[in-house]
Amino acid sequence: MADALILEFDGFGAETYERVNGELGIDMQTGEGDWPEGLVSHIGAAREGGFVVFEVWRSQADQERFMAERLGAALQAGGVAAPPSRVEWLDLTAHHEHPEQG
Repeated sequence: MADALILEFDGFGAETYERVNGELGIDMQTGEGDWPEGLVSHIGAAREGGFVVFEVWRSQADQERFMAERLGAALQAGGVAAPPSRVEWLDLTAHHEHPEQG
């Protein structure tokens, strides 16, 4: 089974999130771009005072490789100076993507 990851960031919102995704070459509006290998799903959500990312990965190793090879540099280039205030891996019990409702 895949692994789930929660990342919480303080002090920035959707504008910074979009800037980081631009650095990665990913367009969140269209879903097109250079998505990392091993990423199953990604959710980004603004919260009061910050931003939350919830992801499902095939493995923690896939996410760690993405962080080392691309994400760390994209965060810096996008203006994220501080590490996440929360990093938590969860043992995913179930994951199912529902088809679009017509």
